[in-house]
Amino acid sequence: FCLCLTEAILIFSPDSSLFYFCSHKVKVQLHWTAQMLALVAATVGLAFIISSKNRSELPHFVSWHSCLGLLTLLAMCGQILCGLCLRFPRQLKFFSVAQLQLYHLMYGLVVYLSATFTVVLGIYSDWFQAQVKGAAWYFCLVLPFCPALVIMNQTIRTHVPKKRECI
Repeated sequence: FCLCLTEAILIFSPDSSLFYFCSHKVKVQLHWTAQMLALVAATVGLAFIISSKNRSELPHFVSWHSCLGLLTLLAMCGQILCGLCLRFPRQLKFFSVAQLQLYHLMYGLVVYLSATFTVVLGIYSDWFQAQVKGAAWYFCLVLPFCPALVIMNQTIRTHVPKKRECI
């Protein structure tokens, strides 16, 4: 999930993408494919978790990790719908394509950061803390923030207008 989601966003980066040599049309298709793979991974993960909770007769959605994870999955579905509107802009009459691209970009950043915090909350879970201890736990805690900082930097650097200096 995290790998697909990260690479789906970085596909458009001239600095960080594995696909820097591809045309924009190919990048859009790769972006769409990676997002769908991330959605499938998240949905399959959710199905396994629900199945596991049902087998062990434990309550569902009682932790911050699970609640934020569900909200992230729902937000990702909304983000994909926004992307569909960009993919077929002629059917949309409410927003210009430029406005929709900006909304898609900013909403995507929010979804990505929400996914990052979901992972971090999972690292704080009792199960994870029982499995990973010491310096490895701190490494796992810091690791999700590295790609998040790269993606935030890319998004802000490439899409937020620069301030003009007065002379």
